[in-house]
Amino acid sequence: MGKLKRKEYEQLLEPMQLELANMARWAQHTGQRVLALFEGRDTAGKGGVIQDIAKHLNPRQCRVVALPKPNEREDSQWYFQRHVAHLPAAGEIVLMDRSWYNRAGVEKVMGYCSDAQYKAFLKQAPVFEKLLVDDGILLFKYWLCVDQDQQEKRFAERRDDPLKGWKLSPVDLKSRQAYADYGKAREAMLEATHSNHAPWTLVDFNDQKLGRLSLIRDLLDRLPDTHIDDALIELPPLPGKPKKEKFGVVKPIPSFAVDEEAAKANTAGAA
Repeated sequence: MGKLKRKEYEQLLEPMQLELANMARWAQHTGQRVLALFEGRDTAGKGGVIQDIAKHLNPRQCRVVALPKPNEREDSQWYFQRHVAHLPAAGEIVLMDRSWYNRAGVEKVMGYCSDAQYKAFLKQAPVFEKLLVDDGILLFKYWLCVDQDQQEKRFAERRDDPLKGWKLSPVDLKSRQAYADYGKAREAMLEATHSNHAPWTLVDFNDQKLGRLSLIRDLLDRLPDTHIDDALIELPPLPGKPKKEKFGVVKPIPSFAVDEEAAKANTAGAA
């Protein structure tokens, strides 16, 4: 199968996003809590798939969590403690762009944690997740897979694109030399934390569009029946003619001047 064009991709994605919207209504109606973890190598595509899942959901209900490096106080806490504060409440959906599994990946490979801390994590993570699942949280754990040649292309794209340069960190540059080490760390993590109550799902993200479609389809298929009958919202007619905005103290800035030819050319290039 050849690479999907943007329009083809969006046509395939749209019905899934409708299902995601239905899922969000179901979660709100039932009080269900949904938690999805997205892990993988740098450039795998975690941010993109999270964006497509959350795109049409209420941001007050669906939260994206991407925690920064722990501060000095957080470093002194129980390792899982800062993540607990971001777990979903009733009716919420939480999408974690990296999670507590940082300890089994980047911290292990880059030497940011001790061997004792690493071993303790592998022992505690399944127990911690069992507590979450036993309390009723729907937990999904995804690992996004990408070959090194694709990873290199994406690193180069980040380097050359000023809009993506912020994604290229010093840690990313170091990780280029540790591709095999990250693979070994992932396998050790899977062996210790792939369980019946909280299994891992690996998704091929060498083609990011196909990867997103595969992951979202898997997520939707693993949810229980999320059908909720839509309540019909009536919009009674206005009592008079629609009113226009009126301004006194401050007036709007001038509207953006569109160069139609340039806009057409940009649209054609994006396709």
